[in-house]
Amino acid sequence: MRRLVVLIVLLLALAGCGTDEKQQVASSQSGGAFPVTIKNKYGDTVVEQAPKRVVTVGLVEQDALLALGVVPVATTEWFGEKPGALFPWAKAKLGDAAVPQVLSDKDGIQFEKIAALRPDLIIGLYAGITADDYKKLTAIAPTVAQPVGVPDYGVAWQVVARTVGQAVGKPQQADELVKGIEKRFADVRAQHPEFKGKPALMASPYEGYFVYGTQDPRSRLLTDFGFSLPAGLDKVIGDKFGGNVSAERVSLLDQQAVVWFPSKGGTAKLKADPLYKNLKVRTEGRDVFVEEDYDDQLYGAVSFVSVLSLPIVLDELVPKLAAAVDGNPATNA
Repeated sequence: MRRLVVLIVLLLALAGCGTDEKQQVASSQSGGAFPVTIKNKYGDTVVEQAPKRVVTVGLVEQDALLALGVVPVATTEWFGEKPGALFPWAKAKLGDAAVPQVLSDKDGIQFEKIAALRPDLIIGLYAGITADDYKKLTAIAPTVAQPVGVPDYGVAWQVVARTVGQAVGKPQQADELVKGIEKRFADVRAQHPEFKGKPALMASPYEGYFVYGTQDPRSRLLTDFGFSLPAGLDKVIGDKFGGNVSAERVSLLDQQAVVWFPSKGGTAKLKADPLYKNLKVRTEGRDVFVEEDYDDQLYGAVSFVSVLSLPIVLDELVPKLAAAVDGNPATNA
């Protein structure tokens, strides 16, 4: 059951930068002064003073906290079973601080365990907090839930960083982190003009073919690189993070580039798939495979899409995409 939950969230969650403009951090303060008020889909969260005991019920917010020098007392496990739910890029920021306690959400939010931690702030941006969850969490501590108008697990990485920055009193530092990463995306677009406008997809061979929609952070990575998403993608997916493509619509996968996230050992199976193997995207070597491997930094980094994981994505995924669209199948064998 736990593996199924992980797979579903990975699928539903695994930027032209304009996405950040659509998902604005709604706050009453632009500096680091307290109190600060942050709007979320269930109301306004007031943080009276700099928090000292932060618990994350979202799946990736620990990265933003650590990037800002704030160590959470507890995090929520997504996948990988790393100590503290910290992948290497985040662990490097921990220093000599205590490793956070890890919470599980396989049976829902662990309210009693959270209360026992005596948090003064709870953060759940990259999450699926319900109205009932929010009521219970706010009875424990001020809770920053998902932004207004954003699908669950669909918040942009820029918004995560900036909202966390507002909540912990470090908005300027968060803004600098975001701008630094956005500069690197701009450099990629300048260095790889061949990416511009080429339709591309992120997909997973989950229950057939699962494609990520325009609301998914990973799809927004492609547009940040300069690619476009296929016309009509939302008509197939709807307003969700993604959805399965039927055999009759397998041609949707035949784009200028497709980044696949197969389960462990699934790459060879996908390459041999009778429908997929004859598409030009496969025969011309325009596909990229990032196979499930919790010890592989790229697999985890593309899923987290955070200010700490994105440098790895920029370093490792961009060359793979360049090889995929260079017109030479041999470079992407």
